[in-house]
Amino acid sequence: MTEIVCVANQKGGVGKTTTAINLAASLADKGKKVLLIDLDPQANATMGVGIEKSDQEQTVYQVLLGLVDLNAVVKSTVIPNFKVVPSNRNLAAAELELADFERREYRLADAIKGLKENFDFIFIDCPPALSLLTINALSAANSVLIPMQCEYFALEGLTDLIDSIKRIQNQLNPNLKICGLLRVMYDRRASLSQQVSGQLEKHFYSVLFKTLIPRNIRLAEAPSFGQPAIIFDPQAQGTLAYLELATEFLKAK
Repeated sequence: MTEIVCVANQKGGVGKTTTAINLAASLADKGKKVLLIDLDPQANATMGVGIEKSDQEQTVYQVLLGLVDLNAVVKSTVIPNFKVVPSNRNLAAAELELADFERREYRLADAIKGLKENFDFIFIDCPPALSLLTINALSAANSVLIPMQCEYFALEGLTDLIDSIKRIQNQLNPNLKICGLLRVMYDRRASLSQQVSGQLEKHFYSVLFKTLIPRNIRLAEAPSFGQPAIIFDPQAQGTLAYLELATEFLKAK
């Protein structure tokens, strides 16, 4: 059965797209068939795997509006077994255009049901807000992966995010669960990182990934070359951390 994982956080700049790209690529490197759906109008996941967003005439936007089948917009990447459904800025209009649609919260879930190719994992990269797009992702997913920085405001926002997930569970998707919290951009030298990490271990130990994703310049550089880190620099600390996360992720299944 395909595991559908929503990569979400209501706070921006916390490594959602970096995690979605590099965990998906790492799992594909381990032989799993993986699809990444870019559900953010910024389309950073699209660009981060080497697909030019401005060249895409058909994207997830047309899929949500029912104008095209999801199978028609799946794109291959440089990594075998790793495919992507691209996005572009047109997706920003979907919020208003879907307002009067029936089952507007389930447009993505319904589209995924029609996929002809079998995937082991489908990752959905969400925008940094609890918008209709994010609600579509949470309604389609089996689980939520939450990347977060080890800083004070990220810890404060975690409670709001968990409350939002509980509302989705109660109203739209009772099977949704949190598959893990992931500490990203971790700086072992910073006392604040250690303190916040300690709080997470204390209160969320059962859903906290043991793998730490460090601050790493090579991870930050890779998207500008349109490559997942495993292609851009296979031996970078950040690359090795995501490979370690992939192993931990699979063991938990």
